[in-house]
Amino acid sequence: MTLDEIWAKAREMMGPNCKVCPECDGRACRGRIPGVGAMGDGSAWTACVEFLKRVKIRMDTIHEPWEPDASCELFGVKLSAPLCLAPIGGLNSHNYNGAITTADWSKMAVAGSAAAGILPFTGDGAPGQLEDGLEAAKANGGFNVCTIKPWRDNGKLIALAQKCAEAGCPAVACDIDAAAFANMGTAVKTLSSKSVAELRAVAESIPVPFIAKGVMTAEGALKCAEAGCAGIIVSTHGGRVMTDAQATAEVLPEIRAAVGGALTVIVDGGIRTGADIFKVLALGADAAMIGRPFVVAAHGGGVEGVKLYAEIKRAELEYMMTMANCPDLASITRAKVAVA
Repeated sequence: MTLDEIWAKAREMMGPNCKVCPECDGRACRGRIPGVGAMGDGSAWTACVEFLKRVKIRMDTIHEPWEPDASCELFGVKLSAPLCLAPIGGLNSHNYNGAITTADWSKMAVAGSAAAGILPFTGDGAPGQLEDGLEAAKANGGFNVCTIKPWRDNGKLIALAQKCAEAGCPAVACDIDAAAFANMGTAVKTLSSKSVAELRAVAESIPVPFIAKGVMTAEGALKCAEAGCAGIIVSTHGGRVMTDAQATAEVLPEIRAAVGGALTVIVDGGIRTGADIFKVLALGADAAMIGRPFVVAAHGGGVEGVKLYAEIKRAELEYMMTMANCPDLASITRAKVAVA
């Protein structure tokens, strides 16, 4: 099974909502909310893609021969590469037309990630979605970061976070950028923005690291640190929660400068290649997160498709590490890239 074969099979299964474009840059599906696209003119998504194209890697192949080491540790979990699978929703209906169920997706995402040695995140919001993620976690020794919606009732958020921790998850996340997410329909009234105090209450209620997903400013990152979060995900929800946002990779340097080593910083948005992963690491991230292509890989290849896609991204990253004289991840510094 090759990636081309997986993509061809997925293209047959996923239409018309997802076109499985040769370049997943958000142009063909812009404005499709509900659906797979980014909000409005899609610029919050395409900005991420275009900014990464402006980041150039500085080549240096004059070094001793060695095998690059892309391994890392996130939230106490040893990984083969600094790569996370993003929480995805809407498999049963408007996003990906129900070709596979949310339960099947959760199983494929978590099992495939575990086999490849990357960290999976699964989501919340659709009926049964969080439970599907918990079941997948339990089937894989807790190897999954369940991501909870920012429910207006903070007591509900705390109870769900505790449930995830009890399932053995190494960390628990909350996608705070979904505070007014149009895809939630009338259920959006049950969501809300979160104060520092509310985030702190969640972080203090669980014995595992708490991660806030959807942070786009240095000020927001500092608030998360104040709240006791262990990590943040720099994200605009794939451009799906607002228009006219900055590119996620663009804000990385200021966020890293603000928090130093106080927070683990993950970033998503337009990351599609090992070169893209290298670029965001150089700009300040500890790990990259990819969403839509993993959904395609699962549709076309199941668990093996997820595993193969992750392994290809790791191999691409290792190649770039060799070409840029970076034997390990610590060597991927800001000096290794230039922004045009």
